[in-house]
Amino acid sequence: MTLSLGSGNNGVAFVVAAGVVWECIAFACSSPQTAELNIQTRGDTLMKWVHMGQGLSAITIAIGAMVEPKTRGAIIAGGIFAMVSAEGFYQYAAWSGYQKPGQPTEQSYGS
Repeated sequence: MTLSLGSGNNGVAFVVAAGVVWECIAFACSSPQTAELNIQTRGDTLMKWVHMGQGLSAITIAIGAMVEPKTRGAIIAGGIFAMVSAEGFYQYAAWSGYQKPGQPTEQSYGS
């Protein structure tokens, strides 16, 4: 994987790859803020969908990298950057929600 600066479309490919990851996760689940507020009532479900979004992101980025060899390095770098940062945001949201729970936006109907 090579990522050289100023070589055409690498910056665009990086941003697009990062955006695709964030869109896939947004497609699959709530925001980190909502996750933090509701982690105690549906934490397992929230994080399951975050990780499903990560899987979809990895597949999408892999396909993009295969079909666009000129910007493959930037696509992979952008995807990895976004996946790692998104995971960090959601893990921190979960940790924060367990440490100092706020007013949830949803009610638990099972108990």
